[in-house]
Amino acid sequence: MVQKKQYVTIKGTKQGLIFLLDDRCSYESLVEELIEKLSSKHYQQSEGPDVLVKVDIGYRFLQEHEQAELERVITEGRNLAVEQFESRVLSKQESERLRQEAETVTLMRIVRSGQVLRVNGDVLLIGDVNPGGTLIAKGNIYVMGALRGIAHAGYEGNEKAVISASLLAPSQLRIADHIKQFEQEEKIEQMMASAFLNENKSFEIGRVQQLVQSHPELAKNETHLLV
Repeated sequence: MVQKKQYVTIKGTKQGLIFLLDDRCSYESLVEELIEKLSSKHYQQSEGPDVLVKVDIGYRFLQEHEQAELERVITEGRNLAVEQFESRVLSKQESERLRQEAETVTLMRIVRSGQVLRVNGDVLLIGDVNPGGTLIAKGNIYVMGALRGIAHAGYEGNEKAVISASLLAPSQLRIADHIKQFEQEEKIEQMMASAFLNENKSFEIGRVQQLVQSHPELAKNETHLLV
């Protein structure tokens, strides 16, 4: 006798339940087995608070009405509450967001006093950031010129972001939520320098070559190198 394939796996955790739904079977077969498994007395309405359920749908894409149906099947007549659906399928919006964050935007200009430039990803500025000017990036900041104003890298919390400049003489550096202010008497002026957060979340400033050891992940697309 051939054993029937299991499309629904239910696992218990400290936080509640995880429903693992096979992403290779038909949607109809999935719903049928889900109804069958949840018909057990174990999952019927009982006293006490709702048990939180995470539904892992793998690489399956669900239409809104299908997700609503699955949630109804799981919760109707039961003290189960769907906390979230987890999917490995990226929406077009999410895919575009990740693409933008991974790319390096190249700008050729001077960021003048009072100007604020914000980039969704890494930024390579061929030009200067003047005193009073601000350059902000979700990723890393590279300035092929003088950085004399404010640079804020990793502005959405990326503490691994770095700031590099041909001439590093900033009034303020920010990485994620960490700020280093440079008062007039402690102004630095270094050629080919970089700044990043060390293990103690303190700013470390030195020659750009140190990034080879501290941030090897900055190397990208080395497979395109012609040797």
